[in-house]
Amino acid sequence: MADRITANLPSRDFTSTEAFYARLGFATRYRDDGWMILRRGSLELEFFHHPGVDKLTSWFSACIRIDDMPGLLTEWQKVGLPSDAKATPRLTGIFKHGQAPRMFALVDEDGSLLRVIDNLDAGEAA
Repeated sequence: MADRITANLPSRDFTSTEAFYARLGFATRYRDDGWMILRRGSLELEFFHHPGVDKLTSWFSACIRIDDMPGLLTEWQKVGLPSDAKATPRLTGIFKHGQAPRMFALVDEDGSLLRVIDNLDAGEAA
């Protein structure tokens, strides 16, 4: 198996988190009372139970680097999440800041931010 790192994000309710991410193509790989692991192909997210996390002030985040970033966005847009900057959850379109690679963002039901970053963007620094 290749080296990897996985995100550890909070979940107020595992059942709700599991259902939200299932809509995005993730399947449950492991779940007990305090920990849950979801996987979609090579993408893996781990969640810890945190019933007190405030979705409006959460600062939890993770980066997902992917070769077909536009394709994943197109697929996730079919779920119908709002794009309003004040909505939680929400899904943005593709954007780029300065020399950073192109990306889009997903904010889940618990306020965690996932930056989905284009591996193939020529503007990315090595």
